[in-house]
Amino acid sequence: MPLVTVKAIAGRTVEQKRGLVKDITEAVVKNFNTTPDAVIVDIIEMGKEDFAKAGKLLIDS
Repeated sequence: MPLVTVKAIAGRTVEQKRGLVKDITEAVVKNFNTTPDAVIVDIIEMGKEDFAKAGKLLIDS
């Protein structure tokens, strides 16, 4: 059972997430020779205060 985890900064719409999980599922089915029912996609959203780049939190950039 393939499990795909996506980490992203919060703010995407439900429609964007629907499109993403559909595309990911189709890619896993094609490349792992499995069925859509076997694919799990986990979206983990975090705020800009939870990410840093170049030594600065994204909320400070």
